Amino acid sequence: MKQSKWWNVLIILTVIWMTAACSSNTTSSDVKEKDGKTVLRFATWDSGETLKIQQDIAKEFEKDNPNVKVQVEAYGDGFDQKLAASFGAKNPPDVMYMWDFSTYHQSLEPLDTFVDKDSSIKMDDFYEGLFNYSSVDGELYGMPAGFTTMVVYYNKKLFDQHNISYPKEGWTWDEFKGIAKKLTDKSKKQYGFGVTAEPDTYDLQGTVWSNGGSFVSEDGKKIDGYMNSPETIEAIQIYGDMVKEGTAVLTGGKNQQSGTDIFKAGKLGMYISGIWPLEGFKEAGIDVGTVAMPAFGSKPVKGLIASSAVSIAKDSKEKDLAWEFVKFYSSEKAIQMRTADLPVRKSVVEANNTAEDELYKPFYMMLENSSNTPAFLLNSNWNEINRNLSAAINAVMLGQDADELLNKAVEDSEKYVGQ
Repeated sequence: MKQSKWWNVLIILTVIWMTAACSSNTTSSDVKEKDGKTVLRFATWDSGETLKIQQDIAKEFEKDNPNVKVQVEAYGDGFDQKLAASFGAKNPPDVMYMWDFSTYHQSLEPLDTFVDKDSSIKMDDFYEGLFNYSSVDGELYGMPAGFTTMVVYYNKKLFDQHNISYPKEGWTWDEFKGIAKKLTDKSKKQYGFGVTAEPDTYDLQGTVWSNGGSFVSEDGKKIDGYMNSPETIEAIQIYGDMVKEGTAVLTGGKNQQSGTDIFKAGKLGMYISGIWPLEGFKEAGIDVGTVAMPAFGSKPVKGLIASSAVSIAKDSKEKDLAWEFVKFYSSEKAIQMRTADLPVRKSVVEANNTAEDELYKPFYMMLENSSNTPAFLLNSNWNEINRNLSAAINAVMLGQDADELLNKAVEDSEKYVGQ
């Protein structure tokens, strides 16, 4: 699953897209063949061991479809640039990993018709909240492939040293802040919590939702009264205040270690992240625990999903075959092979007892509470709005006032809202 600023597509992509569109009128050949087999192109951002998993899934599909050759195209860190260029040139891969549906959905084939006429897909076996992240304007553009929610990692050894009980589901932000204070020992460069110096605003939405706030209205047409609401301001200010008070340390900025590295070194009591660093924490010998995110008093905790999906290009000449691959990629067999992700099918989770494992259970608890739709899927100009929001939040992390900054971000962004 891609770790990046998931929806922050840079202006350079537009330039690449336009250049490719102008420089080439090439389209996919009517039938691409290799050694007498139909070639199906599949683009992924994975590399290393996770890329091998995709290649193995492709080989399994080929076993069931001996007349097909799946060409796995590993775009790596250049995934967005290469994909945008291929769409612009009207020569995209038939199937691809996808995350930024608000930007790319017009180049993707809606999947609703395929789903409606194919009862074998068993849609009710998927966690429903995942479809909020691969749909635009009520149409489905991607089948869930992998996901993570955000949880709190904690260092059990540090908790034990300070005689602090391990946190449990239902704890509050007041308790969180109190624990962080007890865990902080500046003489040892040890802190209760790590705050990303320049956080992805996407990652903060779960905290904002949990306080009853939001960056944008549900219809995507308003930010005033949402991005600068008292609830949103309070949720963002918590992080900046903890840094200012010295119970949290800034991580990942210029000349600063990453939060995962500080946690691995045993100098961080708590850290918020998705599933990505868990194996690294284990390998570093950290006795790590996970717990659901804290609540704002009695308000319900809301989960945030980081998800990847598999989509079909609108310009593909092999859409029916592409759907068969997407369906296989979403099958229990393929999901069992995807060891780098959390399973997206309930049947696989039940078969593996994944949700009963104490380390993985909080991720599924948060998934059950993930019914909100992220801002970038609600407003087509979110990239422009987010630049102002991101600048404001970065300043809050450095100790400035969230109220003033978020109101200014709204003022500077209003011109983009109704476009």
